[in-house]
Amino acid sequence: MAQQPLLSLPEFHNVSTGTLVVKEPLNYWGGARVKPKDTKNSEPVYEPATGRVLCDMIPCGEEEVDQAIKSAHSAYLKWSKLSGMERARIMLEAARIIRERRDEIARAEVANNGKSITEAQVDIDVAWQCIEYYAGIAPTLSGQHIQLPGGSFAYTRREPLGVCVGIGAWNYPFQIAAWKSAPAMACGNAMVFKPSPMTPVTAVMLAEIYKEAGVPDGLFNVVQGGAETGGLLCHHPMVAKVSFTGSVPTGKKVMEMAAKGVKQVTLELGGKSPLIIFKDCELENAIKGALMANFLTQGEVCCNGTRVFVQREIMPQFLEEVVKRTKAIPVGDPMCDGTRMGALISKPHMERVLGFIKQAKEQGAKILCGGERFVPSDSKLKDGYFVSPCVLDNCRDDMTCVKEEIFGPVMSVLPFDTEEEVLQRANNTTFGLASGVFTRDIARAHRVAENIQAGTCYINNYNVGPVEVPFGGYKMSGFGRENGQVTIEYYSQLKTVVVEMGDVESLF
Repeated sequence: MAQQPLLSLPEFHNVSTGTLVVKEPLNYWGGARVKPKDTKNSEPVYEPATGRVLCDMIPCGEEEVDQAIKSAHSAYLKWSKLSGMERARIMLEAARIIRERRDEIARAEVANNGKSITEAQVDIDVAWQCIEYYAGIAPTLSGQHIQLPGGSFAYTRREPLGVCVGIGAWNYPFQIAAWKSAPAMACGNAMVFKPSPMTPVTAVMLAEIYKEAGVPDGLFNVVQGGAETGGLLCHHPMVAKVSFTGSVPTGKKVMEMAAKGVKQVTLELGGKSPLIIFKDCELENAIKGALMANFLTQGEVCCNGTRVFVQREIMPQFLEEVVKRTKAIPVGDPMCDGTRMGALISKPHMERVLGFIKQAKEQGAKILCGGERFVPSDSKLKDGYFVSPCVLDNCRDDMTCVKEEIFGPVMSVLPFDTEEEVLQRANNTTFGLASGVFTRDIARAHRVAENIQAGTCYINNYNVGPVEVPFGGYKMSGFGRENGQVTIEYYSQLKTVVVEMGDVESLF
């Protein structure tokens, strides 16, 4: 008897805070959820808003990883033989299903991740748009014809890699699964995806939606686990590529493991991005940009502009207005439409963020607002992992809060005087994921964009991410790109075919 997809089970209908308990197995390959073989290493997964156990994450061992990869390889052999148009038709159907079930997926995402429902709905929209975008690209994949002397010629073929591994992060669980799988599938690959052990649920929903849309069983598989499971995936001889989103230390390990098998790697790692606000900016927009650059998903966003450089002349007006609006951010039940900031992912992470704030104060920063554990009035949220959004003044470039990625709702504000000075300070970091500049001076805006060492520069906006636009880092923020047309190059390989139309000229 066919399994009922997670989204059709009663517990996933109209999920509210503190109600969801997931009993179903969360490994998925061969077109079905698979019960784990060994439950002794299971770890509890918590609902961030309440601190209660949502489900158990049971990691996959060597045998299970091998089954998932073999399932993917079998599906790849079928999928890669379809035309781009055939693949596109199935991917468009998957995008349609996600669009139709957006709200139910978003509610499950909120229960597992803690972000506000308003943000989660946008994330699900971005996911189906990404799949739709790559569906459009799939039929256009082509090579080149090169004329050679004497009527001979050569041509190139863009071919899939085979089985790709995607390793996701907990801040955008469903969206990252779509960002990695859509270009991979458009090129004819299969994927084995490992979600973060803290957010194991919604990637399985994506797997079930792909199956419903018509992909071969095994084309998109989900294996649960932590570092050990990730290592098994990176070392497996049948894996052609690893795409990882996460921290710099883990990214280095992924690269090292993949290198042993000469596997291609895409790394989307951390950031400590600068946001530069010049005195000639449209101040209202700059304030909105700074809030968007720091407080989305409780500050748990790798490209956030957490070093906010403000030209000295406008610093007082900027701080006054930013603090006023930060204090007004509604924090609480992430399932409520009016909430704009939910809960951090876990208790240890919350304590880490609070530790950064305490250390900043000790090093001389001034807390203008927030930075404390927040306990909502609703009793069911009393054990949730909430932190009030924080603005730090009196910051210096050598402070820990300015140098290290906090990954929480903490904005560090720093004064500057000249363009030359702020560019030097903005680039004085090992990271290079994103950056932003607010100014009315068009020449200055493009000068900053040219001279900033980051994979993205936002001019007079921040944290907008259309799927048509490539996203990725410089320096220790990683390499390779997600989204945009260029990502096709990271999920395919080029074959050259040389055709001789005359006789062979031999030296022998």
